[in-house]
Amino acid sequence: MKVLVPVKRVIDYNVKVRVKADGSGVDLANVKMSMNPFDEIAVEEAIRLKEAGKADEVIAVSIGVKQSQETLRTALAMGADRAILIVASEDAANDIEPLAVAKLLAKVVEAEGPGLVICGKQAIDNDMNATGQMLSALLGWSQATYASKIDIEGESAAVTREVDGGLQTVKVKLPAIVTADLRLNEPRYASLPNIMKAKKKPLEEKTPEEYGVDVTPRLSVVSVKEPAGRSAGVKVASVEELVAKLKDTGVI
Repeated sequence: MKVLVPVKRVIDYNVKVRVKADGSGVDLANVKMSMNPFDEIAVEEAIRLKEAGKADEVIAVSIGVKQSQETLRTALAMGADRAILIVASEDAANDIEPLAVAKLLAKVVEAEGPGLVICGKQAIDNDMNATGQMLSALLGWSQATYASKIDIEGESAAVTREVDGGLQTVKVKLPAIVTADLRLNEPRYASLPNIMKAKKKPLEEKTPEEYGVDVTPRLSVVSVKEPAGRSAGVKVASVEELVAKLKDTGVI
């Protein structure tokens, strides 16, 4: 069984994001970029399935700028077998919308024939949380979102997912789409030997035109601004004073 894992190049989660002075977007100049953390978890899970003998091949796919090669090389260094890069933009500031990504991934799925697609539940740059669900709808496949555990059982997968009330286990028929949550696993670090080996693994470049998909944006960014800062706290001397202040502010 092949496992397909889409990965996205985003601003590293340790970097403080800066908004441009004109409010037109986020400043990406000289900013460290890395693999989306939830996608990293998805790659790790796919590799573990292969190590357990449940998968034969792990294919990483990225859609975006040419520099996404670095992200795919990271996936290959972790243990993915090969990679596909769809160069859909020349500017890193132009984010490819989830529907366009899902349409391109659907074409890749048709070409590769995987038995399972594992996505990160969302990207930390736009937080849309939509690509996996849209891909499921386009393919007509089963889906299980927010996965914290995946067990392959023959022609189906038992997926434990996080819900408001706790944990829910669903059984989906393969092929299926699964989106990975934070507690699914702890991604491994790529060793130096594997990083060197990754340079020799196949990485194929494609374009949206080759798949017949239009990636023209349907949305436009009106403005971007930083969240308002928190106001300072207030110390109180007694419970009575606390209750009085809460009443004054309308909390109670």
